[in-house]
Parts: sequence; C-alpha cells; structure tokens
Amino acid sequence: MTSLADLAPKPKTIEDTGLSKLFLSELLSKHLYDSGALTISELVKRLTIPGSVIEELLSYLRQEARLEVLPKLGRGQELHYSLTDLGRVAAFDALNKSGYIGPAPVPLAFYEQIVLAQSVHDTQITHELTHSAFKDVVIKDSLLDQLGPALNSGRSIVIYGPSGTGKTYISQRLTGLLTDQCLIPHAISVNETVIQLFDPLVHKVLPANADSKAPSLLFKSGYDTRFQLCQRPIVISGGELTLDMLEVQYDNSTHLYRAPLQVKANNGMFIIDDMGRQRVSPADLFNRWIVPMEEKIDHLSLGNGHNFEIPFNVILVFSTNINPLELGDMAFLRRIGHKIYFDTLDQADFTAIWNQVCEEKQITCSPELLSYLFENHYQREHRSMLPCHPRDLLGIAQDKAMYLGTPTTLTRELLDWAWDSYFVKLEQQEGQPILNG
Repeated sequence: MTSLADLAPKPKTIEDTGLSKLFLSELLSKHLYDSGALTISELVKRLTIPGSVIEELLSYLRQEARLEVLPKLGRGQELHYSLTDLGRVAAFDALNKSGYIGPAPVPLAFYEQIVLAQSVHDTQITHELTHSAFKDVVIKDSLLDQLGPALNSGRSIVIYGPSGTGKTYISQRLTGLLTDQCLIPHAISVNETVIQLFDPLVHKVLPANADSKAPSLLFKSGYDTRFQLCQRPIVISGGELTLDMLEVQYDNSTHLYRAPLQVKANNGMFIIDDMGRQRVSPADLFNRWIVPMEEKIDHLSLGNGHNFEIPFNVILVFSTNINPLELGDMAFLRRIGHKIYFDTLDQADFTAIWNQVCEEKQITCSPELLSYLFENHYQREHRSMLPCHPRDLLGIAQDKAMYLGTPTTLTRELLDWAWDSYFVKLEQQEGQPILNG
C-alpha cells in the first residue's frame, strides 16, 4: 500500500520539481506581474510549491536585479515582494511566450509515472459492488454481469441497442463503480510548455483525508500539492464531439494550451454517447482510437510542431443506437473487447419501472389501468416497451392532471391523452410501422 507522500513526494528543492530554475522564476515573475506585490505565503498558495523552493527563486531573482523587497507596513506582517523595472520587462516577455499564470506544472515524465501507479484498470469491480450500485435500478442481472467484467477487462466497450433502452442512463450510472480517488495535476509540462489539465467540471476535488473508500492508497499529508486529490474523472461527450476536441487546444489570444478530453479522463472513464450522431464520421472517430486502445498510449502535438506521447489510461465506452456493423469495420470492432446489447423491456420490468415512477411522483395507478395501457396501446399498436416510456408518459399525464387540478389522479382519459401527445402518428399514416419508441 502506497502513501500519497511516497507516490508524489513534496519537492524540497528546485531540482525536485523537475523544472528548471529559469522556468520557475519566469512563472513566479508572471504572478508578481499580475498581482503587483505578494508575500511568500501567497506565492506558495499560488504556485503550489513549498516555501523553501519559493525562497530559492526569490533569491535568484534578487541576484538578477528583477525583484525588490517592499518595506513592512506593520509589526508581524510578512515581507512583500514586487518586480523591478527589469523584472517587469522580463515578465512581460515571458507572458508573450506563454499566458499561463497558475500552479507550477508537473513534468510529463512524472505525470506518466503517477497515471500508471493509479491505473483505472487496477480497480477491481466485483459482482457484489455492481449489483449493490444498481439495487435501485430495474435492470436484468444478466446485463449487470456483462457490464462488470467489461469494466474489469481494461478494454473498450460498445453499448448498443434501440433508442430509449437506457444506454445513456446506465452508462452514467457505471461511474458509481469507480469509488476510489486519484491525483490530478493542475497542469503538465512538455519540454516546459504548459498544458492546463485540471478542469473543475470534470475533476471533483476531495478533502486530503478522504481515505475511507481508497483501498490502494494510505492518504496522509505531505504529498506534492501540484496535484489535487479527486474522484476518478468522468468525461461524457455526445453529438458535439469533434476530432479537434481530442487534440491539444491552443488559444492564440491568451497563449494557453489546454488538454484534450481523453487526457482529462485519464485514470477514469470516457463515455462517447450517441455514437454516430457526431459531425465527424464514425470511421474517422473510430480510427482516432485504434492506436490508443491497443498501445495504451496517445500521440499528441503542440502548436510548435513538437510531438509527444502520453498515457491513455481510460475506460472507453461507446454508446449508440446504430448497429455497430454500420459504424465501423470488423477490424475495428475486433479491437473492442465487449459489445453489450440493450434490449427492450418485458412486461414485468416495465411494470416495475412504472411503479417506481408512480411512487416518486406520488401518482395513484391501479393494476387495471396499467393493463389497459398494455392491451389498448402497446399490444394494439405493436409497440415495444422501453425504459424511458414510464417516466415520459406519466410526466405528460401529470402535466394535464395538474392543469385540471388533480395532480395525483391517473385515468384512462389522461393515459390516452399522454399517449397521443407522446407518440408521433404521422409515421403510421404514411405506412411506416413504429417498432420502437
């Protein structure tokens, strides 16, 4: 069992950071240029490196005549440091090269070590954990017993089936099986070019003592604070996904690099929802993943043409309404270890979901009324029952019931009205039977 202090020891010297004195002094100078004057404790908080390293840098900048110490303004107050004219010129030049003003980055080689040490593929998903996480969800045990081993496999997963069968919902619930934590750096350095990695929308920060659910790490103070202790990241992307979003992003106006989605998802899960609906063709999107899936390494490049490799330590999940054979050729599908089909519901599972939604919405519905729905609508129109139908139909019926002043009462008339409002009849009039909702 490894402690955080052993996994990512706190640097004590400039050399320990893996970054050059010139790089760190320029970063510190940019902070001073941005803020005017700062104390050592404020610089420690901003750069997330220890005071001993900050003091080394301040001493170096003073020797270079780029830094001055301001007089104390009161007893017991810390010294404030600000840039000289020479220091401001140097800081301005540094900002023109890189607009990054934030915590000190982690060198790429160190980041690679951390990613491999806390690999998501080392997380063991058990039968008990899987069934416990889905105890409040109506889903067949056989389907859960496909999903659990798929997560353990270290290989990519394709979840496919008709629209409305719960693929997106179940995919997102899978994230609840990743209960341990990992270290996420604020930024990484590739040949001292900074790439921002931490994203508050993806990375959920935890208290430093949040070790109750972490079987692999003994958490204690003293680790490198250039990292944040987070839940394993979950990235979900849908029809808006483009190939550009899978490359390092560069903003010409701010001179900032930002990590692509799959790097933000490292040590966690990346769900590509609604596969086949993206503006980029499925073949191009699939081809983008062939090398990372096989080698567990991704190849990226910076705006200056520099290419580099980075770990691809991700559970990659594709979710689609389209037959996988229409999305990619057999050569690609062979590389995906698990293909899991989500089918329509039988009457028993539909009833269970229906009753759950009725209880949640405080709607009274008799068994006779549900039998009426089956016989006079589903069977008559030969329509498949989907997991999304109970919530949608009951929601529409309750909208009308609230309008009538009886929000908890369900009648045949309300069901008929909800049915007609929910399903499009034009397709049937044109002779196109609807097999699935």
